[in-house]
Amino acid sequence: MHTRSSLMKQLEGMGIDPQGTLLVHSSLKSIGEVEGGADTVLDVLSEYMKEGLLVLPTHTWSYIDGQNPRFSVLESPVCVGILPELFRKRPGVIRSWHPTHSVAALGRDAAVFTAGDERWDTPCARGSVYGKLLDRGAEIMLLGVDLRRNTFIHGIEEWVDIPGRMTDGHEDLYTVTPEGEEIAVPSRRHCGLSWSQHFWKVESVLEDGGALRRGSFGDAEVMLCGTVETTRILSGMLRENPDLFSDNEPLFGENAPETLPKTKRGLLLQPVQEPARG
Repeated sequence: MHTRSSLMKQLEGMGIDPQGTLLVHSSLKSIGEVEGGADTVLDVLSEYMKEGLLVLPTHTWSYIDGQNPRFSVLESPVCVGILPELFRKRPGVIRSWHPTHSVAALGRDAAVFTAGDERWDTPCARGSVYGKLLDRGAEIMLLGVDLRRNTFIHGIEEWVDIPGRMTDGHEDLYTVTPEGEEIAVPSRRHCGLSWSQHFWKVESVLEDGGALRRGSFGDAEVMLCGTVETTRILSGMLRENPDLFSDNEPLFGENAPETLPKTKRGLLLQPVQEPARG
């Protein structure tokens, strides 16, 4: 069984800057049995980053839409996992106000970091928290999940202005603030293919380019992506080939992840049949 002490040692061994900014995408199940369960996991992450900023996605894109347009900062549950849902309710944690792609933050500058996302009409605008991650040189921890859960890559697609990623029109969405005020946030949505299901294909490119390194946390495999290096590499690739994520074929003949169906030659038989992710 993993303990607070053993998890902390693993975290320390990854070389994450405890005074920096860390965004965590997670699968609690992948960590294995932990003494104290999910609360211990959050305690360890919070303790390690106590002099920096810890951020978890608290997205609601799966159910906040034109038919259900009101996002409550205090009440709307998270659609991307157990750890973020528990984290957003913790003392001192501040949630941003974007109706579909909010995050929750704890630590240094949390209020400044989360402020203003309701001003943007796209999920990952350059001025949003996703752009702020780049400005701060943050790292993104993929804890038991892979690049298909790395929402930051959607941000890079937005900033490079890849066509076909956003609806042309807006949905009339609203944010209900902690004080009960209702704010109109007309929003464009991700559209088209399940683009994020194809993000896995650049894993080896990012690793070879120094943008991705690996570690372990409990039983979970961890990938750590530097926002600056990831942006540099993928911006160049997307400018050269805007269709980079338009199919589920591996790059340069490399094998797809083990979770994806493959032929003996390493080519996919079919795309992964999963819902689109934010």
